[in-house]
Amino acid sequence: MNTNGKKVVLIGTGMVGMSFAYSIVNQGGICNELVLIDINKERAIGEAMDLNHGLAFAKSNMKIYAGTYKDCKDADIVVISAGVAQKEGETRLDLLQRNTDVFRSIITPVVKSGFDGIFLVATNPVDIMTRVTYELSRFGASRVIGTGTSLDTARLRYLLGDYFTVDPKNIHAYVIGEHGDSEFVPVSQVMLGTKHVTEILDNDGNSYCIDDMQSIEEQVRTSAYKIIEAKRATYYGIGMAITRIVKAILGDENSVLTVSAKMCGEYDCKNVFVGVPCIIGRNGVKEILELSLTDEEMTKFKSSVEVLDRSFDGLNI
Repeated sequence: MNTNGKKVVLIGTGMVGMSFAYSIVNQGGICNELVLIDINKERAIGEAMDLNHGLAFAKSNMKIYAGTYKDCKDADIVVISAGVAQKEGETRLDLLQRNTDVFRSIITPVVKSGFDGIFLVATNPVDIMTRVTYELSRFGASRVIGTGTSLDTARLRYLLGDYFTVDPKNIHAYVIGEHGDSEFVPVSQVMLGTKHVTEILDNDGNSYCIDDMQSIEEQVRTSAYKIIEAKRATYYGIGMAITRIVKAILGDENSVLTVSAKMCGEYDCKNVFVGVPCIIGRNGVKEILELSLTDEEMTKFKSSVEVLDRSFDGLNI
């Protein structure tokens, strides 16, 4: 790991990757070196030029350039947003296998470069691709992280803030499980400041109700579909989520973020990577915070884990 500076390598300069790059440049002070790698080398060069031309307007200076896998050697973080799109008539498992092959072509040269930092995966299906990264790299589990349900959690807090007319930053709530259709909101863990939302919902003196919570959960779960229907892809939100995770790592913040991390007995689960609240610092996942789920919530979580296990089991790693 680079001990003298803060170096990030981005692999994949598509819309997600470049939304992250644009975000980290504009927030400023998070890293001082950003390397762009893409199978299309000319695109990476062009993207680096475009970002560099805006540095005069940025909050702080940084070095941005198109590079090669050799540049990963002294990087702190390698962010992976590369991947292939699903073809018409292609099964999800077929897509997973093709993305696994793509990841093998990426991770092998990254590890060969001498990289000993942290992998941060954003490629979907992110939980499975994070597990693939772990298997291919053989890195310690704490140093392989997926964006998980970090964006879903941000969506949830935004919607709850709008519903309760409260600043989303003062709402503590999480979306956990697969970043996908089986994700869910453990309502028992939702708090407004220091007050459990269940207390508010049980109060007949207001108009809030549990049905509205279920509606908000459904909005969170289907947000990506609606955005894709409207503009064909989602990238700004996830780009900002990647930036937030990178900031927590490089700043050694010990912040709580819902990332995809390897279960080592938490929630009675092992080996699977799934979105859960974790303390994130300079060395990656410092600790998985195990929530006190109700029996119903635990059943939902286990079902989500089973979905991920089934998908991974069909892959040829």
